[in-house]
Amino acid sequence: MKLRTAHRDGRRGTTIVEMAFVLPVFLFFVFALIEFGHAQMVNNVLRSACRAGARLGSTQGQTATSVESHVRQVLSGAVDVNAVEVFVKDGSSFDAGSSVPTQQSGFEALPDVNLQDAEPRQLFLVRAKVNYNDIALVPMPFMSGVVLQGQAFMRHE
Repeated sequence: MKLRTAHRDGRRGTTIVEMAFVLPVFLFFVFALIEFGHAQMVNNVLRSACRAGARLGSTQGQTATSVESHVRQVLSGAVDVNAVEVFVKDGSSFDAGSSVPTQQSGFEALPDVNLQDAEPRQLFLVRAKVNYNDIALVPMPFMSGVVLQGQAFMRHE
């Protein structure tokens, strides 16, 4: 009986020490998994909102402001719309044989388009982007500098 008690006394506290080492790593992986899922969801919502805005902008009588407003309305259920940048740009230079930008910032450098005065079949771009740490559930250090973005090209009717 005495031997059994001595063995238990020697092991007392090891479970707490082991948990102190394992629990932070486990929680980090759980929260990282949640953040990656959230990032994927926001990315899909950005693309969907840009497609919806481009569809709206392709019809007669719409303005770039109404398209931006519609994109922000679609995004409002998933992210803080104040953190999102929305662009409506003229893409007709691509029809003229201009090369496609290799950097995403090249799309933002395109000229703005006035959709009310757009020609039939004129190509335009709706683009939205957000820094992930601005909308993160639990900001993670490895996600700093990550920009989530979506875009859609459409022709005006």
